[in-house]
Amino acid sequence: MSAAGITVNGREIAFGDIAPHTTALEWLRTQGFTGCKEGCGEGECGACSVLVARPGLDCPTEWVAVNACLLPALGLDGQEVVTAEGLGGPDSLHPVQYEMAVRGGSQCGYCTPGFVCSMAAEFYRDGRQAGPDGAPADHEHGPNGFDLHALSGNLCRCTGYRPIRDAAYALGAPERDDPLAERRQAPPTPARPTSVRGDDGEFLRPAALADALRLLRDRPTATVVAGSTDWGVEVNLRGARAECVIAIDRVPELRELTVGADHIEIGAGLTLTEIERRLAGRIPLLDQVFPQFASRLIRNGATIGGNLGTGSPIGDAAPALLALDAELVLADADGERLVPLADYFTGYRTSVRRADELIRAVRIPLPQAGLVAFHKIAKRRFDDISSVAVGFALDIADGTVVRARVGLGGVAATPIRARGTEAELEGRAWSEQTAAAAARVLRGEGSPLDDHRASAAYRAAMLEQSLLKLYAEAGS
Repeated sequence: MSAAGITVNGREIAFGDIAPHTTALEWLRTQGFTGCKEGCGEGECGACSVLVARPGLDCPTEWVAVNACLLPALGLDGQEVVTAEGLGGPDSLHPVQYEMAVRGGSQCGYCTPGFVCSMAAEFYRDGRQAGPDGAPADHEHGPNGFDLHALSGNLCRCTGYRPIRDAAYALGAPERDDPLAERRQAPPTPARPTSVRGDDGEFLRPAALADALRLLRDRPTATVVAGSTDWGVEVNLRGARAECVIAIDRVPELRELTVGADHIEIGAGLTLTEIERRLAGRIPLLDQVFPQFASRLIRNGATIGGNLGTGSPIGDAAPALLALDAELVLADADGERLVPLADYFTGYRTSVRRADELIRAVRIPLPQAGLVAFHKIAKRRFDDISSVAVGFALDIADGTVVRARVGLGGVAATPIRARGTEAELEGRAWSEQTAAAAARVLRGEGSPLDDHRASAAYRAAMLEQSLLKLYAEAGS
């Protein structure tokens, strides 16, 4: 074994004899931190939320809320975690705990510790500011700058969300001597290599990309995890166990984002939240994707490489990236190759990526299209799986569509380009007639199925309506 333990609420706790597939939630509860609860086991309810110290964008360290039920405990080796118990106690309530109590934000209390941790992450977010004269920026931000998306992954079973929102909107700024606020000014503990072998498998964390690629070459059947938002569900709900798990979430070469003259390159190991904040609006189409991609808790862990690597036909990133003409940088121990995303998927959850390869980065060419949109059709506005997802990127010059890219999800065994629709649009005037004709073509793209989320007929109808909506909103 080569793993030390986790610093929890300021105290370092050794792992001892730990099974490689033990989740952070399971381990924390065995250590007495029972504020963490297991509700769903798949990252849907947030009852297990805890804070983890991660590299910050505007300050050296940020407190990031994550789902402890999905993360392997060993994935936090050497890192710092704060649970609800570490925020405050009965005799000294944390500001978040106090506001939740006095504003009636808790009844049964099962979900409360998770809400408190997610709320605390937003409380400590560097850059959270009140709007002019205390006015909210929009209906999803409070007068204190609190972003309600911070709570989108937390499910309340009995209290109701109004008093929880009131508690969030009542929070001021952290006090100067707040230890968790002060902690942000020093860098987080660097990730360290980890190697643990147990009866139910092996857990490895390489220090660098070259080490990870050598491991993959030698262990081609290994399961690669980053945020573990997909694999964690398999472990919890289906009892999956891998002979070898390789964690790549802290590999430095996978966590770079560069802006060049002709493309933007996004490291595959960056989380969706990190990408959103680092891009800072440079890719407007992705700005439309991020708020609709699962929840903030999931986006704090899920990586763009993981979302594409699973090959899911209903992943939200792929339709938008297809519309952006994205390419993937695939790396193995001997070098790299560049693959257009449109050529990457080969079948249901299969791709051209070999077992010894990793997605190192996603490249998005510049300049971008002038008219972009992302339409997600789902049963809930947020934190839901797509029935249909459509990404549009159109270049229009002098009233004519000179280039069109349309990416689709949920209507075939893989994410696909709507090439017939693209051909129907290109070279034609951007008009109501053109949009209607192309929408009829779009209705027939893919091979949608009937399932519990939507019927094939509904999916086809939504494709047609999506293009009509684009024209109605964009106009001429």
